[in-house]
Amino acid sequence: MNFLAHSYLAFSDEQIVGQFLEDFIRNKDRFSFPDKIVEGILLHREIDTFTDAHPEIHEAKKIFRPLVRLYSGAFVDVAFDYFLANSLADKVLKEHSLKVYRVLRNYEDIFPENFKRMLDGMERDNWLYHYRKDQGIQFSFRNVLNKAKYLDKNLAVFEVFISNKPQLQSHFDLFFPDLLNHAEQINSQFRN
Repeated sequence: MNFLAHSYLAFSDEQIVGQFLEDFIRNKDRFSFPDKIVEGILLHREIDTFTDAHPEIHEAKKIFRPLVRLYSGAFVDVAFDYFLANSLADKVLKEHSLKVYRVLRNYEDIFPENFKRMLDGMERDNWLYHYRKDQGIQFSFRNVLNKAKYLDKNLAVFEVFISNKPQLQSHFDLFFPDLLNHAEQINSQFRN
């Protein structure tokens, strides 16, 4: 899952921080943070493991795989943030986005410099909210292409997304309730 889903599946401010930290820290550093932030880091890993094993994700990857091969999962993650954003009421998504930026800014001193730079752009361009718009997802796809070492930067990934939107929506609809249940189970284990 991508940024919106990870933040949406956090059950506390500290878990939001951990969810974002996970992609920017070394494995050996994951337990060097306060316990509640570590919960977010571990929850992020559980979400990714569950997602990677889910049959609907395997099917959704087939849509992007002919074009982007091993990067298909990254594009499914971005596409699913679009569907999550559009499943939320506009006001709910706006409030969630603003809360996430506020929480991340409150913990900014513990983030690595590369995340701080990304956070500036994320907040300025309101990535989390703009996942609900086609141009926001197109921007996100372009970011993934720009980071991918072995992909042509001009691949028509967005066009594949648009052409297969109903099928991807169907995969999301069958997948996301399972992921939400899994995240809730993991979070309840933290409380025991």
